[in-house]
Amino acid sequence: MPIRTTSPARAAVSVLVALALPAPDPAQVGRKPAVPRPVDDQRIEENDPGSWLAYGRGFRQHRFSPLEQVNRETVGALGLAWWREIGVRHRLQSSPIIADGVLYYTDSWSVVSAIDADTGEEIWTFDPATKRSVARWSCCGGPINRGVALYGSRVYAATFDARLVAIEAATGQKAWEVDTADYPSRVPYTISGAPLAATGKVLIGNSGSEWDHRGYVTAYDAETGERLWRFFTVPGDPSEPFEHPELEKAAETWGGEWWKLGGGGTVWNAMTYDPDLETVYIGTGNGTPWARRIRSLGGGDNLYLSSIIALDPNTGRMKWHYQTTPGDNWDYTATQDMVLTEMAVDGSQRKVLLQAPKNGFFYVLDREDGGLLRAHPYGAMTWATRVDMVTGRPVENSRADWEKKPQWMLPGNTGAHNWEPMAFDAGRGLAYIPTHDRPFFFAFPKDYQETGVYTPRLNRMNLGVAAGAYRAEMIEQADEPPDAVGYLKAFNPLTGETAWRVRNRSATIGGVLATAGGLVFQGDGSGFFSAYDSDSGELLWEVDAYGSIIAPPVTYRIGNTQYVAVIAGAS
Repeated sequence: MPIRTTSPARAAVSVLVALALPAPDPAQVGRKPAVPRPVDDQRIEENDPGSWLAYGRGFRQHRFSPLEQVNRETVGALGLAWWREIGVRHRLQSSPIIADGVLYYTDSWSVVSAIDADTGEEIWTFDPATKRSVARWSCCGGPINRGVALYGSRVYAATFDARLVAIEAATGQKAWEVDTADYPSRVPYTISGAPLAATGKVLIGNSGSEWDHRGYVTAYDAETGERLWRFFTVPGDPSEPFEHPELEKAAETWGGEWWKLGGGGTVWNAMTYDPDLETVYIGTGNGTPWARRIRSLGGGDNLYLSSIIALDPNTGRMKWHYQTTPGDNWDYTATQDMVLTEMAVDGSQRKVLLQAPKNGFFYVLDREDGGLLRAHPYGAMTWATRVDMVTGRPVENSRADWEKKPQWMLPGNTGAHNWEPMAFDAGRGLAYIPTHDRPFFFAFPKDYQETGVYTPRLNRMNLGVAAGAYRAEMIEQADEPPDAVGYLKAFNPLTGETAWRVRNRSATIGGVLATAGGLVFQGDGSGFFSAYDSDSGELLWEVDAYGSIIAPPVTYRIGNTQYVAVIAGAS
C-alpha cells in the first residue's frame, strides 16, 4: 500500500517516514526515550547495532546495518509505523542520526528536530534562524542541509548561512555558535554538508565553489567552539604569505590570477575519521570557474581541487593527497562519500579507502599513504579512457575535448555519482552505488569564444561555460544527447565487475542503505522507495511516498522492533 498523508492527493509533500513490520513490540507501549548518553569516539566505533550514531552510521561510512528483522522474507509486510510532516518545499537531503531512542534530523533551512524514534512525537526543535536571503547564493536551486553530528552531550549542526551551532541534546538549547565564514569573499559562504565530530573536535567545510569561494575545512573544539586549525584546499594570492606549507607546493600547479575568483575546492560533503590511523579524510570540490583554461592560464593540475586529502586531526597538516581529476575541466568533484575498510589486495591485507567520485572511476586507495590500488570505471564516460596505474592519472580522450569542439559529455556536471551516499557490504565485497548517466553540454561562453577574454560575472556564478541563448544555439548544432537515466549498481571495487544493476524510474536518484537482512533500500525522484535483494537486485518491495526521495535511508531498533526511516520531499 502507498504511504499517504492526511491528504492522499497532495504530491511532493515533505515528510519523514518510519516503516516497521506490523507486529508492535508490547514492551515499547508508553515507553519514553532514555536519557541521552554521551557519544564519544569509542561509542561511534563500537556502533551499537540498534543505533545510527554518525552520518554513514559509523566513522567507516559503510551505511550497512547488522539488523535483520526486516529481511528478504519479511520485507513484504513492511508498513507505515509513523510519519511526520516537515513543512518545507526545498530539497531534503538530511540523513537522520539515532541514539538512545531519539532521532535527530534537519530540514532545508538547517532547523534541527529531536523526536521520539518509536512514535515520531516531537521532543524539541531548534531553529537557528538561517538568513533566507542566502538562498540566492545556492549553487543548485535552494537551501540544503544533510544532517547533524552527535558528540558528547551535544548535537552539532551547520547552517546554510555558514554558522556552526552546538545544541544540548537533552534540552534543545544552544550551547555555542561560531561564524565559519570569516574568510573574505564578495559572495556569502554557505554550508550544505553535515559536520564531522571526532577526537574532541567538530570539523566543517563549506559549499558553493561556483560563487567565487576559496575552499577550506576548519576544526573547532567540541566543548568550547574555539577554532583550532584551518586547512585551505587551494592557494590564495601568492604575493601574500601561505597559510600553511602545503599551499606553496599547490601554487606551483596554478597559473594566471586564479585567486581573484577564489579558486574553488570547497569541502561541501565528504569527511570521515579513521580511528585506526588517527587520520581525517576530506574530499574537495571543483574549481572556479569550471573551465581550466579560464581558471588557470597556462594549465596545471590545480592542487588540491577534486582530491582526497588525509589530514592529521590534531594539527590540520596534510599527510597525503590523491587527485582524482588533475586540472579538473568538468566539475568532477571528489566530495563523494568515502568508505574505510580492509581488503585483500594482490595477496596482501590492506587498509583501504573506497570512493566513487563524479568522474566515473571507482578508486581503491591505500589509506596509509594514498597509494592507488584500483581504478575501475563504474559509469558511462566519454572524457577519459582509463586511469594509468603507474602515474595514477586519468588518460583523457582526445576526441572528447570540449575546448576544441563543444559537445555533450559523460559524466555530466552532476557526475556518474553525486553526493547521494553509497552503501558497502564488506561480507559480499560489494558497493551499492546510486549512479546516473546525465550528459551536460560543455562550450566556452560566447564572449570568451570570440575574444579570448573572460569577463567575471559579479555576484553571479562563474562557471566559464556557455549559458543562455548562446548555449541553446550551440546545442542545436550538436549531436543529440544521450538519454538521462539513473541506476542502482552492485559493484565490485577490486574487479570492476557490476554484479547487477537496476534502472530507476528517474534519473534523479537517492542515497542507499544495505542491511544484514539481504536488502538494499533506495528511493528516487519519482517518489518510490524500494527494497532489492542484495545478491540479485530483484525488486522485493516498494511503496509510493508521494514525494521525491533523494535523502539516504537509515535503519535502527527500538526494543525488538526494527525501523527503516527516510525523508521524502522536493528534488
